[in-house]
Amino acid sequence: MLQELGEKLDDVLRKIRSQGKLNEKNISDSMREIRRALLEADVNYKVAKEFIKDVEARALGQSVLKSITPGQLIVKIIYDELVKLMGEKDAPIYFGNSAPSVILLCGLQGSGKTTLAGKLANHLRKKGRNPLLVAADVHRPAAAEQLSIVGRSLNVKVYTENIPDAVALAQHGVQFARRNMLDTVIIDTAGRLHVDEEMMREITDIKSAVKPDEILFVADAMTGQDAVNTAQIFLQQLDFNGIVLTKMDGDARGGAALSIRSVTQRPIKFIGVGEKLDQLEPFYPDRMASRILGMGDVVTL
Repeated sequence: MLQELGEKLDDVLRKIRSQGKLNEKNISDSMREIRRALLEADVNYKVAKEFIKDVEARALGQSVLKSITPGQLIVKIIYDELVKLMGEKDAPIYFGNSAPSVILLCGLQGSGKTTLAGKLANHLRKKGRNPLLVAADVHRPAAAEQLSIVGRSLNVKVYTENIPDAVALAQHGVQFARRNMLDTVIIDTAGRLHVDEEMMREITDIKSAVKPDEILFVADAMTGQDAVNTAQIFLQQLDFNGIVLTKMDGDARGGAALSIRSVTQRPIKFIGVGEKLDQLEPFYPDRMASRILGMGDVVTL
């Protein structure tokens, strides 16, 4: 996970640590290398520029220049700024005040929404919730069947209905949960290969009809800047609350993880770290920064 970016940053930081004393020139040279590493990792240009500006401003502070271990202080500054960039603290799911809590999933086709719906149901059940999965993708052939298979494998109820109206189906799913004392509804919606008006109209209508407590934008981490650009479009239309990055285990670069929160001002809430239904982790910015910088990840391990 993010090993390519981690290795490039490690090279730069090793050079910094080998410097007996730091000055404006070698700090500036190091910042240029870090900026290049971020851009090669597909980090948003403005995000990379702002990050370097913040790190450099702190690195040029007198405490660093006069320190007997300036290299270590630089590493600490970069760690702090990475944590800040990714959101500083974890952001749990908001369940609202009345049952059932409704979680609406949105995103492009292929982002992993259906699998994520199952992973989230599994995660929340372990926390004591009683979830229902609702198959509101009425466009993709076998979408409902796919979600039903996921539900059966987890022994989680799935609401399906053979009607062409996704809005009505979502409403019926929430009503079913209420009648059957299920406290959390996770609605899987249709994705498209690209953003289109019909798709946006349908999901905004679902939002208006079921009034979700939480809207999660689901993105494939490996698509980098494409994920960030799509997130901005969904944010304008849907005003989602949080982000889930799937396929993080296959993302060596980290462009989406490092850019998406800063660009959208919405927190990353979960990351998918494998194909199995128990491979979903809450997102902790401090742990991710530790992973990137090769500091180890004691809490996760």
